[in-house]
Amino acid sequence: MPLLESRLLVVTDRHQTKGRPLLSVLGQALKAGSPAFQLRERDLCTKDLVALAEELQQIALPRGSQLVINDRLDVALSVEGAGVHLRSNSLPVAVARRLLGPHRLLGVSVHSVSEAVQAESAGADYIVLGPIYETPSKEIYGPPLGLATLEEAARAVGKPIIGIGGVTASRARDMRLAGAFGVAVITAVLGADDVEAATRVLLDAVTSTSSSTSNR
Repeated sequence: MPLLESRLLVVTDRHQTKGRPLLSVLGQALKAGSPAFQLRERDLCTKDLVALAEELQQIALPRGSQLVINDRLDVALSVEGAGVHLRSNSLPVAVARRLLGPHRLLGVSVHSVSEAVQAESAGADYIVLGPIYETPSKEIYGPPLGLATLEEAARAVGKPIIGIGGVTASRARDMRLAGAFGVAVITAVLGADDVEAATRVLLDAVTSTSSSTSNR
């Protein structure tokens, strides 16, 4: 099974870049290191999404950054080396794994410890859990889960747990100490005035924290 290599997952939303071209913003992020990217542009038609994914992969691969496509297995399969990230109510993980094959990255979003356990047993390579902190983009999923739930999930599964929701650099350190492998962000990178600097701070936060468990 493939491994999630970066502790920072940047989730895209071209509507949150302060008017800057998405690929330009992500290129700035790549100057700081090699975050992983989750391409999540839900309003794009399939043709445009494939084109954008291919363009992003062209700049990500040379920097060693992994790319997963949000909830679009068909698009992921059309882009060399891309994986897929499933919503919690999407295609069953086991079905996606069978279609995707064993060599492409497969992640899934969950909102409870039990869902995290199920995702691991079904074949997910990594699990995004949230929201950990309060954030407008995740209000539909209910109140924040908090660090205690994150810690419980990290103990319950062996696959990397990625915390999402209200992430800042200081919170990223706290989430790592609670057992998270890493964090996922949207506006903390895409909406930053200095994208390169913001990405570097987050990468430093998630990589400088010492760890003693396999999930970290």
